[in-house]
Amino acid sequence: MGATRNTTKSTAPTEAVKQINYLAAALKAPRITEAAARLADQARDAGWTHEDYLAAVLEREVSARNASGAQLRIRAAGFPGVKTMEDFDFDTQPAIRQQIGALASGGFLAEARNVVLLGPPGTGKTHLATALGVTAARAGHRVLFATATDWVTRLTDAHRAGRLPAELARLRRYGLIIVDEVGYLPFEQDAANLFFQLVSSRYEHASLILTSNLPFSGWGGVFGDQAVAAAMIDRIVHHADVLTLKGASYRLRGRGIDSLPSIRTTTGQTES
Repeated sequence: MGATRNTTKSTAPTEAVKQINYLAAALKAPRITEAAARLADQARDAGWTHEDYLAAVLEREVSARNASGAQLRIRAAGFPGVKTMEDFDFDTQPAIRQQIGALASGGFLAEARNVVLLGPPGTGKTHLATALGVTAARAGHRVLFATATDWVTRLTDAHRAGRLPAELARLRRYGLIIVDEVGYLPFEQDAANLFFQLVSSRYEHASLILTSNLPFSGWGGVFGDQAVAAAMIDRIVHHADVLTLKGASYRLRGRGIDSLPSIRTTTGQTES
């Protein structure tokens, strides 16, 4: 009888494991199999209840799915590279440390607020925009990143194909759109109007992050129309956090170059 009891104890877990494997595959949750096996001995030794054991196994599956989903969202966002807050040297921009920390909590996304990062080249605007985007993706938000020029190209293609309204509607489903390098190249009138439509379609609906080397006073020259620029800025900043980065480019450190050429706006002011 002792042999019979041993056989029963050894085969019962094996049958249970087979059933777990089958059920996990049916649920398309293969990680449950690994978690169930890994936690089984721990559960027995610690005297867990069945509910405790089940909760622990499911928690591992959900965590793994979230991590996998975050990586997929980060790859789909089109970032030029993955940057994080931990990588950023806030000693070079101490004035914005607290604001960026608050933005990293993601509250601005829930409120459909925008973020605008202004400052000279090389001060970390793209890094911070990317880091906020990566943080948002890890929190479950869909994100898209592109330069202002690339966004205009995308919208122009949609407009020529007669599907601009559909494209704008599709983009509204993204919780965050990042527009990098506003102001590096001027837009023609048609392109400026398309960009305005992108901004308008997201107004009070979903968030934008924009970076620019120009102050707002210089945007009229970028978009070729002071009225369009004013209307666009009005919608962007109505619900927005505007951060100004200062200092020399990090790319120039140790190269014997103190500053880059200044940027002259259409109002005749010089920005450095």
